[in-house]
Amino acid sequence: MGIAVATSADIPELVELLCVLFAQEADFTPDRPRQTRGVSMIVEDPAVGDILVWREDGAIEAMVNLLWTVSTAEGARAAILEDMVVHPRARDRGLGGRLLEGAIAHCRAAGCARITLLTDADNVGAIRFYGRRGFTRSAMVPLRLSLR
Repeated sequence: MGIAVATSADIPELVELLCVLFAQEADFTPDRPRQTRGVSMIVEDPAVGDILVWREDGAIEAMVNLLWTVSTAEGARAAILEDMVVHPRARDRGLGGRLLEGAIAHCRAAGCARITLLTDADNVGAIRFYGRRGFTRSAMVPLRLSLR
């Protein structure tokens, strides 16, 4: 029980969790082949990032995706936190908070000076959840260009 770095054996469970997440996000929809490719790119190359999981009784109950980048503003490594999701059967038990605290510690240990994340603008629960752990709104506005 607890936090671990995901391995290639975890990919099917991670994809299922992403399908739960993307079914509720405004900008994305579940697509198992795409999610499998994306998760594989991270799990198979630690230079890209780490996926942390919370496991109970052998099952993955929650995950968070951490991607590594460099912040020229900070002059240091930075992390992009993506795809934080707790399985519906495991919600309201504090797993998300424990996983996020673990992710923050993991980023500190990896030498990151900052963590950036995006959430749906109308997801007040998520904004409050992250705010309780020290995340603040940025004055910057995210923009996206699809290249597909």
